[in-house]
Amino acid sequence: MSDRFQHEAWLTAAECARRIGLSVRTLRLYEDHGLITPRRTATQWRLYGAVDLARLNEVLALKHLGLSLSTIADLLQGRATDFGRMLAMQHEALQGERKRADRGLAMIERLNKTVAAGGALSINDLTELAKEANMAEPTTDAVAWRRYEQSRPRTEVAIDTSLYRDYAGHYQLDQGPFYVVSTRDGRLFTRVVGQADIEIFPEGETQFFMKTLPVQVTFVRDAQGEVSSLVHHQNGAEIRAVRVPADLVEKAEAELQQRIREKLPAPGSETIMRRVIAEHIRGEPDFDGMSPQLAELARAQSETVQASLAQAGALKSVSFRGVAQSGFDVYDVRFENADMEWGLALAPDGKIGGLYLRPSP
Repeated sequence: MSDRFQHEAWLTAAECARRIGLSVRTLRLYEDHGLITPRRTATQWRLYGAVDLARLNEVLALKHLGLSLSTIADLLQGRATDFGRMLAMQHEALQGERKRADRGLAMIERLNKTVAAGGALSINDLTELAKEANMAEPTTDAVAWRRYEQSRPRTEVAIDTSLYRDYAGHYQLDQGPFYVVSTRDGRLFTRVVGQADIEIFPEGETQFFMKTLPVQVTFVRDAQGEVSSLVHHQNGAEIRAVRVPADLVEKAEAELQQRIREKLPAPGSETIMRRVIAEHIRGEPDFDGMSPQLAELARAQSETVQASLAQAGALKSVSFRGVAQSGFDVYDVRFENADMEWGLALAPDGKIGGLYLRPSP
């Protein structure tokens, strides 16, 4: 046993279950899956120490991310508990709980107003309320595992910095913006066109990570050994980007700066924005009209958005403000009870590649 745990108290199964808020049966289930291995006394009583409790925290955090027990067992097999990773996962899980709680409170407040005004709750209201009470927000094992992997703490390693010359270049994300990788002073940087450089740090010869965001970048070599693409890892998504000519990116950057200076929205932008707002107010977003990565995020957040819009009240006006440095067309959107900022970016195929809303600054 590690020295750090030598002076920790041991808990019986009943004490452990009571303190954590689980049942003894659940502890046995986790043991059956090989997730924990409690110490046994001479009379076969199970005892749980700090190592077991740390592993339980890790298991519970992974369950919050949506992984099944069998998948968790496969992931953790042979791995000691990483406390930094465990805390990062707990942070992720609690952030999700807070978002769901905020969404539920907003819904309850809206329904309270309906009841106080003498109105009746519809079948849709009641089913949504029951769904919220269940707090069920399942995700696939694949997406949940990627979120887990991307959120864990990373360790910088030393590599040959001459490799950075292979990685530097211009790329385009699948149905998305251009991506620039540059090197200077023995360091490597990435940026989306129009945005500032962010340094990335090696955790392997081809694997890099950001220290400021839970984002990783993996460079991919082709059969000839040339770096032909990269993969951007973020928010549970893995987005491929292929190398493109530098002049293509330079042209796109010049056009973006012109749009920013002259406040030129993308063609049809306002019509699309008004349609998107109306769809979200109805609770019927057109996910097919979004890039796959955006659609995945929008599905996860659609109920939260709808609850916010229900509180905001009737739509009053939509007005174009300008083009952000990121390339988003920015709109001031006024509702009866709230003022918001909405941003929209179109992908090369005409689908919506980026979308956000937030209270007006």
